[in-house]
Amino acid sequence: MPEFILTETRGETLLITINRPDVLNALNAQTMSELEEALRSVKDDSNVGGVIITGAGPKSFVAGADIKELAQQDPVGAKEFSVKSQEILHFLEHFPKPIIAAINGFCLGGGCELAMACHMRVASESARFGQPEVNLGIMPGNGGTQRLPRLVGKGVALELILTGNMIDAREAHRIGLANKVFLPDELLAGAEAILNTIYEKGPVAVKLCIEAVNHGLELTLDEAIQLEANLFGLCFSTEDMKEGTAAFVEKRKARFTGR
Repeated sequence: MPEFILTETRGETLLITINRPDVLNALNAQTMSELEEALRSVKDDSNVGGVIITGAGPKSFVAGADIKELAQQDPVGAKEFSVKSQEILHFLEHFPKPIIAAINGFCLGGGCELAMACHMRVASESARFGQPEVNLGIMPGNGGTQRLPRLVGKGVALELILTGNMIDAREAHRIGLANKVFLPDELLAGAEAILNTIYEKGPVAVKLCIEAVNHGLELTLDEAIQLEANLFGLCFSTEDMKEGTAAFVEKRKARFTGR
């Protein structure tokens, strides 16, 4: 039984709540492992179409890594913690079903890195984002120096990383870090609405779109375009493609099966 996360199935959506409100949902090694286990348990579950990750309580999504745990690390242990955390976030980022971070408060350090590994980020108006590691004499270690510039550009990313400053939800939306901003009591409903729209599409196509975007960013443009062409061709071997095109011609709603 997980100690630091809660899971709830809401229709086709798995809601995962980081549940350490006494420390603003700070991430420790056990929380990261429990998050990975929860995702692996539904990776191949056809009844689950997508995931929302949020934080317990009104104050925080995830306020960062667990500083007490970090302070005890030596250089070798710190690197091992970073590598393991990066592996978990890589698994999350390449998850075959859409994952949305519903950011309900502080989204700092490791919390911001967790959110950036999700496929989309929606924020409450009360959310605050930042990479404040330099204030502790350290640097981001869970992908922050790599994902943030890919999302917002090099200059803006370096400003946030080097100053350690926090920004609000509206600024996060302006720079492309947040997809949408909602009133606090509309946050989860907003995230669910996005997923419900995706659930109406072809599941295989959704999976291949995630793969194309994620892997394409790691390739040259020529290589990425070839990857897209290969995956585009693969779509035409599916029953979903036949159903989708037939439904369009027949002017009816498609009934996708994920095959």
